[in-house]
Amino acid sequence: MNERNRSLQAIATTIEDYQAGVLATPTPEHVERWIIQFPQAVQQPILAEMEHVLGKSYFSKARVRGFMKSLIHHSGWTGGDDAAFWRQVNFLRLQPRGNSQRELLELFDKKLNKELGFSIEQCGRGNKYIYLDDGLFSGGRLGSDLKEWIMNVAPPGAELFIAAIAIHTQGHYFTEKSLRETNVQSGKNLSIKWGRLISVEDGLFSVDTSDVLRPTGPGTDPAVAAYVASLNKDQKWRTGASLGPLQFFSSPQGRHLLEQEFLKMGVAVRDMCPNFNDYQRPLGNTTMRTIGFGTMFATYRNCPNNAPLVLWAGDPWYPLLRRVTN
Repeated sequence: MNERNRSLQAIATTIEDYQAGVLATPTPEHVERWIIQFPQAVQQPILAEMEHVLGKSYFSKARVRGFMKSLIHHSGWTGGDDAAFWRQVNFLRLQPRGNSQRELLELFDKKLNKELGFSIEQCGRGNKYIYLDDGLFSGGRLGSDLKEWIMNVAPPGAELFIAAIAIHTQGHYFTEKSLRETNVQSGKNLSIKWGRLISVEDGLFSVDTSDVLRPTGPGTDPAVAAYVASLNKDQKWRTGASLGPLQFFSSPQGRHLLEQEFLKMGVAVRDMCPNFNDYQRPLGNTTMRTIGFGTMFATYRNCPNNAPLVLWAGDPWYPLLRRVTN
Protein backbone atom coordinates (compact mmCIF):
# COMPACT_ATOMS: atom_id res chain seq x y z
CA MET A 1 0.00 0.00 0.00
CA ASN A 2 1.48 3.35 -1.03
CA GLU A 3 1.55 6.34 1.33
CA ARG A 4 -1.45 8.06 -0.23
CA ASN A 5 -3.65 4.99 0.04
CA ARG A 6 -2.48 4.41 3.60
CA SER A 7 -3.42 7.99 4.56
CA LEU A 8 -6.81 7.71 2.86
CA GLN A 9 -7.53 4.50 4.77
CA ALA A 10 -6.28 5.92 8.08
CA ILE A 11 -8.50 9.02 7.86
CA ALA A 12 -11.51 6.95 6.83
CA THR A 13 -10.94 4.65 9.79
CA THR A 14 -10.65 7.57 12.24
CA ILE A 15 -13.97 9.08 11.13
CA GLU A 16 -15.76 5.81 10.33
CA ASP A 17 -18.59 6.44 12.82
CA TYR A 18 -19.30 10.00 11.62
CA GLN A 19 -23.08 10.48 11.32
CA ALA A 20 -23.52 6.70 11.54
CA GLY A 21 -27.01 5.69 10.41
CA VAL A 22 -27.55 9.08 8.75
CA LEU A 23 -24.75 9.32 6.18
CA ALA A 24 -22.85 6.59 4.38
CA THR A 25 -19.86 5.18 6.28
CA PRO A 26 -16.71 7.12 5.27
CA THR A 27 -14.40 5.15 3.00
CA PRO A 28 -10.99 5.83 1.41
CA GLU A 29 -12.91 6.74 -1.75
CA HIS A 30 -14.87 9.36 0.21
CA VAL A 31 -11.65 10.91 1.51
CA GLU A 32 -10.15 10.79 -1.99
CA ARG A 33 -13.14 12.62 -3.44
CA TRP A 34 -12.58 15.37 -0.85
CA ILE A 35 -8.82 15.76 -1.23
CA ILE A 36 -8.73 15.90 -5.04
CA GLN A 37 -10.45 19.30 -4.85
CA PHE A 38 -7.12 20.74 -3.61
CA PRO A 39 -4.12 21.43 -5.87
CA GLN A 40 -2.19 18.26 -6.68
CA ALA A 41 1.02 19.44 -5.03
CA VAL A 42 -0.55 19.81 -1.58
CA GLN A 43 -2.88 16.81 -1.56
CA GLN A 44 -0.54 14.31 0.10
CA PRO A 45 0.84 16.80 2.66
CA ILE A 46 -2.72 17.75 3.64
CA LEU A 47 -3.69 14.09 3.98
CA ALA A 48 -0.67 13.41 6.20
CA GLU A 49 -1.42 16.36 8.47
CA MET A 50 -5.15 15.63 8.63
CA GLU A 51 -4.39 12.06 9.64
CA HIS A 52 -2.48 13.44 12.62
CA VAL A 53 -4.96 16.22 13.51
CA LEU A 54 -8.10 14.11 13.30
CA GLY A 55 -6.46 11.45 15.45
CA LYS A 56 -6.47 14.04 18.23
CA SER A 57 -9.36 16.39 17.48
CA TYR A 58 -12.06 13.98 16.26
CA PHE A 59 -14.17 12.44 19.02
CA SER A 60 -15.67 9.11 18.08
CA LYS A 61 -18.59 7.67 20.00
CA ALA A 62 -16.14 5.59 22.04
CA ARG A 63 -14.17 8.70 23.03
CA VAL A 64 -17.38 10.50 23.98
CA ARG A 65 -18.36 7.54 26.16
CA GLY A 66 -14.99 7.92 27.83
CA PHE A 67 -15.82 11.55 28.59
CA MET A 68 -19.14 10.47 30.09
CA LYS A 69 -17.39 7.96 32.33
CA SER A 70 -14.87 10.52 33.55
CA LEU A 71 -17.71 12.95 34.28
CA ILE A 72 -19.64 10.38 36.31
CA HIS A 73 -16.57 9.77 38.46
CA HIS A 74 -15.43 13.42 38.61
CA SER A 75 -14.36 13.58 42.26
CA GLY A 76 -14.18 17.37 42.15
CA TRP A 77 -17.95 17.31 41.75
CA THR A 78 -18.97 14.13 43.51
CA GLY A 79 -16.63 14.29 46.49
CA GLY A 80 -15.96 10.59 46.01
CA ASP A 81 -19.59 9.48 46.50
CA ASP A 82 -20.62 9.27 42.87
CA ALA A 83 -24.00 7.63 43.38
CA ALA A 84 -25.15 10.07 46.07
CA PHE A 85 -24.13 13.03 43.91
CA TRP A 86 -25.86 11.92 40.71
CA ARG A 87 -29.04 10.94 42.54
CA GLN A 88 -29.42 14.63 43.37
CA VAL A 89 -28.83 15.94 39.83
CA ASN A 90 -31.56 17.29 37.54
CA PHE A 91 -30.70 17.08 33.85
CA LEU A 92 -31.53 20.23 31.89
CA ARG A 93 -33.07 19.95 28.44
CA LEU A 94 -33.00 23.54 27.24
CA GLN A 95 -31.95 23.49 23.60
CA PRO A 96 -34.91 24.63 21.49
CA ARG A 97 -33.42 23.30 18.24
CA GLY A 98 -31.31 20.35 17.27
CA ASN A 99 -30.69 16.95 18.79
CA SER A 100 -27.25 17.28 20.38
CA GLN A 101 -28.38 17.63 23.99
CA ARG A 102 -31.05 14.96 23.70
CA GLU A 103 -28.65 12.46 22.10
CA LEU A 104 -25.89 13.18 24.62
CA LEU A 105 -28.31 12.69 27.50
CA GLU A 106 -29.40 9.36 26.03
CA LEU A 107 -25.75 8.31 25.85
CA PHE A 108 -25.12 9.58 29.38
CA ASP A 109 -28.15 7.65 30.63
CA LYS A 110 -26.71 4.38 29.29
CA LYS A 111 -23.28 5.11 30.77
CA LEU A 112 -24.81 6.07 34.14
CA ASN A 113 -26.69 2.77 34.22
CA LYS A 114 -23.51 0.86 33.40
CA GLU A 115 -21.35 2.68 35.95
CA LEU A 116 -23.75 3.22 38.85
CA GLY A 117 -26.77 1.02 38.16
CA PHE A 118 -29.49 3.66 37.81
CA SER A 119 -30.89 5.95 35.13
CA ILE A 120 -31.39 9.67 34.67
CA GLU A 121 -35.08 9.19 35.44
CA GLN A 122 -34.11 8.00 38.91
CA CYS A 123 -32.15 11.19 39.57
CA GLY A 124 -33.32 14.72 40.40
CA ARG A 125 -33.74 14.43 44.16
CA GLY A 126 -31.75 17.54 45.00
CA ASN A 127 -31.02 21.13 44.07
CA LYS A 128 -28.29 20.31 41.56
CA TYR A 129 -28.67 20.88 37.80
CA ILE A 130 -26.47 19.94 34.87
CA TYR A 131 -26.33 21.35 31.35
CA LEU A 132 -24.57 18.91 29.03
CA ASP A 133 -23.36 19.60 25.49
CA ASP A 134 -20.64 18.38 23.15
CA GLY A 135 -18.81 21.67 22.73
CA LEU A 136 -18.71 25.33 23.67
CA PHE A 137 -17.44 27.48 20.81
CA SER A 138 -18.48 31.15 20.96
CA GLY A 139 -20.86 30.24 23.78
CA GLY A 140 -23.84 32.00 22.26
CA ARG A 141 -26.33 29.14 22.39
CA LEU A 142 -25.26 27.85 25.79
CA GLY A 143 -25.26 31.35 27.23
CA SER A 144 -28.71 32.15 25.85
CA ASP A 145 -30.20 28.88 27.12
CA LEU A 146 -28.80 29.25 30.61
CA LYS A 147 -29.42 32.98 31.06
CA GLU A 148 -33.11 32.43 30.42
CA TRP A 149 -33.16 29.43 32.76
CA ILE A 150 -31.37 31.33 35.55
CA MET A 151 -33.68 34.33 35.32
CA ASN A 152 -36.99 32.50 34.91
CA VAL A 153 -36.73 28.93 36.18
CA ALA A 154 -33.75 28.21 38.43
CA PRO A 155 -34.53 27.87 42.14
CA PRO A 156 -32.58 30.09 44.55
CA GLY A 157 -29.32 28.62 45.81
CA ALA A 158 -29.19 25.90 43.15
CA GLU A 159 -25.92 24.34 42.03
CA LEU A 160 -25.45 24.55 38.26
CA PHE A 161 -22.92 22.25 36.58
CA ILE A 162 -21.96 22.91 32.95
CA ALA A 163 -20.15 20.14 31.09
CA ALA A 164 -18.84 19.83 27.54
CA ILE A 165 -16.28 17.64 25.80
CA ALA A 166 -14.42 20.65 24.42
CA ILE A 167 -14.60 24.19 25.74
CA HIS A 168 -12.96 26.94 23.69
CA THR A 169 -11.29 29.38 26.02
CA GLN A 170 -12.51 32.64 24.51
CA GLY A 171 -16.14 31.54 24.43
CA HIS A 172 -15.77 30.23 27.96
CA TYR A 173 -14.40 33.54 29.22
CA PHE A 174 -17.26 35.63 27.83
CA THR A 175 -19.97 33.08 28.66
CA GLU A 176 -18.78 32.67 32.25
CA LYS A 177 -18.71 36.45 32.67
CA SER A 178 -22.21 36.79 31.25
CA LEU A 179 -23.63 34.02 33.45
CA ARG A 180 -22.07 35.56 36.57
CA GLU A 181 -23.76 38.86 35.74
CA THR A 182 -27.09 37.12 35.12
CA ASN A 183 -26.72 35.28 38.42
CA VAL A 184 -26.26 38.59 40.25
CA GLN A 185 -29.19 40.17 38.44
CA SER A 186 -31.44 37.24 39.30
CA GLY A 187 -30.62 37.49 43.01
CA LYS A 188 -30.70 33.69 43.20
CA ASN A 189 -27.09 33.18 44.32
CA LEU A 190 -26.43 30.09 42.20
CA SER A 191 -23.20 28.12 42.42
CA ILE A 192 -21.83 27.60 38.89
CA LYS A 193 -19.18 24.97 38.15
CA TRP A 194 -17.63 23.91 34.84
CA GLY A 195 -16.37 20.56 33.59
CA ARG A 196 -14.62 19.66 30.36
CA LEU A 197 -12.41 17.01 28.85
CA ILE A 198 -10.28 19.46 26.87
CA SER A 199 -9.83 23.25 26.80
CA VAL A 200 -9.13 24.48 23.27
CA GLU A 201 -7.05 27.64 23.34
CA ASP A 202 -8.45 30.28 20.99
CA GLY A 203 -8.18 33.41 23.14
CA LEU A 204 -7.90 36.91 21.73
CA PHE A 205 -4.51 37.35 23.35
CA SER A 206 -3.23 33.81 22.76
CA VAL A 207 -3.07 33.71 18.98
CA ASP A 208 0.59 32.69 19.04
CA THR A 209 -0.08 29.73 21.33
CA SER A 210 -3.50 28.70 20.05
CA ASP A 211 -4.97 25.25 19.32
CA VAL A 212 -7.05 26.49 16.38
CA LEU A 213 -6.16 27.57 12.84
CA ARG A 214 -4.51 30.99 13.07
CA PRO A 215 -2.50 31.73 9.90
CA THR A 216 0.80 33.60 10.01
CA GLY A 217 -0.43 35.85 7.21
CA PRO A 218 -2.77 36.02 4.20
CA GLY A 219 -0.29 34.40 1.83
CA THR A 220 0.06 35.41 -1.81
CA ASP A 221 -3.34 34.44 -3.22
CA PRO A 222 -5.09 37.56 -4.63
CA ALA A 223 -8.53 36.22 -3.69
CA VAL A 224 -7.46 35.86 -0.06
CA ALA A 225 -6.02 39.37 -0.07
CA ALA A 226 -9.30 40.71 -1.45
CA TYR A 227 -11.33 38.85 1.18
CA VAL A 228 -9.12 40.10 4.03
CA ALA A 229 -9.43 43.66 2.70
CA SER A 230 -13.23 43.28 2.58
CA LEU A 231 -13.28 42.66 6.34
CA ASN A 232 -12.11 46.24 6.83
CA LYS A 233 -10.31 45.29 10.03
CA ASP A 234 -6.67 44.64 10.87
CA GLN A 235 -6.10 40.92 11.39
CA LYS A 236 -4.09 39.39 14.22
CA TRP A 237 -1.65 37.03 12.48
CA ARG A 238 0.13 34.26 14.38
CA THR A 239 3.86 34.45 15.00
CA GLY A 240 6.28 31.80 16.21
CA ALA A 241 6.15 28.02 15.86
CA SER A 242 3.92 26.91 18.74
CA LEU A 243 1.71 23.88 18.18
CA GLY A 244 -0.65 24.90 20.99
CA PRO A 245 -1.21 23.27 24.39
CA LEU A 246 -3.16 20.34 22.93
CA GLN A 247 -0.55 19.61 20.23
CA PHE A 248 -3.21 18.97 17.59
CA PHE A 249 -0.67 19.59 14.83
CA SER A 250 2.26 17.37 13.90
CA SER A 251 4.76 20.16 13.26
CA PRO A 252 4.96 23.92 12.60
CA GLN A 253 5.14 23.12 8.89
CA GLY A 254 2.07 20.88 9.02
CA ARG A 255 0.12 23.50 10.89
CA HIS A 256 1.13 26.25 8.46
CA LEU A 257 0.12 24.08 5.52
CA LEU A 258 -3.43 23.53 6.81
CA GLU A 259 -3.86 27.17 7.74
CA GLN A 260 -2.80 28.44 4.32
CA GLU A 261 -4.50 25.82 2.15
CA PHE A 262 -7.76 25.82 4.12
CA LEU A 263 -7.81 29.62 4.02
CA LYS A 264 -7.24 29.77 0.27
CA MET A 265 -9.75 27.07 -0.53
CA GLY A 266 -12.19 28.44 2.05
CA VAL A 267 -12.28 31.74 0.16
CA ALA A 268 -12.92 29.77 -3.04
CA VAL A 269 -15.70 27.76 -1.36
CA ARG A 270 -17.40 30.99 -0.28
CA ASP A 271 -17.45 32.04 -3.93
CA MET A 272 -18.88 28.66 -4.94
CA CYS A 273 -21.66 28.85 -2.35
CA PRO A 274 -23.37 32.23 -2.72
CA ASN A 275 -25.97 31.50 -0.04
CA PHE A 276 -23.43 31.72 2.78
CA ASN A 277 -23.98 34.72 5.04
CA ASP A 278 -21.19 37.10 6.05
CA TYR A 279 -20.47 35.15 9.23
CA GLN A 280 -19.55 31.98 7.35
CA ARG A 281 -15.85 32.82 7.21
CA PRO A 282 -13.30 30.73 5.28
CA LEU A 283 -11.97 29.15 8.50
CA GLY A 284 -15.36 28.80 10.20
CA ASN A 285 -18.41 30.66 11.43
CA THR A 286 -17.86 33.69 13.65
CA THR A 287 -19.54 37.07 14.07
CA MET A 288 -16.11 38.68 14.53
CA ARG A 289 -14.57 40.29 11.45
CA THR A 290 -11.80 37.73 11.09
CA ILE A 291 -10.95 35.02 8.58
CA GLY A 292 -12.73 32.47 10.77
CA PHE A 293 -13.12 30.66 14.05
CA GLY A 294 -10.68 27.91 13.09
CA THR A 295 -11.59 24.97 15.30
CA MET A 296 -10.60 21.45 14.28
CA PHE A 297 -12.78 19.80 16.95
CA ALA A 298 -15.58 17.55 15.70
CA THR A 299 -17.50 14.57 17.03
CA TYR A 300 -19.19 11.54 15.55
CA ARG A 301 -22.45 13.47 15.86
CA ASN A 302 -21.58 16.47 13.69
CA CYS A 303 -18.98 18.93 12.51
CA PRO A 304 -19.49 22.43 13.93
CA ASN A 305 -19.93 25.32 11.51
CA ASN A 306 -17.08 26.97 13.45
CA ALA A 307 -14.72 24.58 11.64
CA PRO A 308 -13.13 25.49 8.26
CA LEU A 309 -15.55 25.53 5.35
CA VAL A 310 -13.50 22.94 3.46
CA LEU A 311 -14.42 20.33 6.06
CA TRP A 312 -18.21 20.67 5.95
CA ALA A 313 -19.53 22.96 3.19
CA GLY A 314 -21.84 21.32 0.69
CA ASP A 315 -22.71 21.41 -3.00
CA PRO A 316 -20.89 22.16 -5.22
CA TRP A 317 -18.03 21.51 -2.76
CA TYR A 318 -17.64 17.92 -1.58
CA PRO A 319 -17.19 17.83 2.24
CA LEU A 320 -15.14 15.48 4.38
CA LEU A 321 -17.53 15.89 7.34
CA ARG A 322 -20.87 16.92 5.89
CA ARG A 323 -22.93 18.86 8.40
CA VAL A 324 -26.44 17.70 9.21
CA THR A 325 -28.35 20.85 10.11
CA ASN A 326 -31.31 21.31 12.44
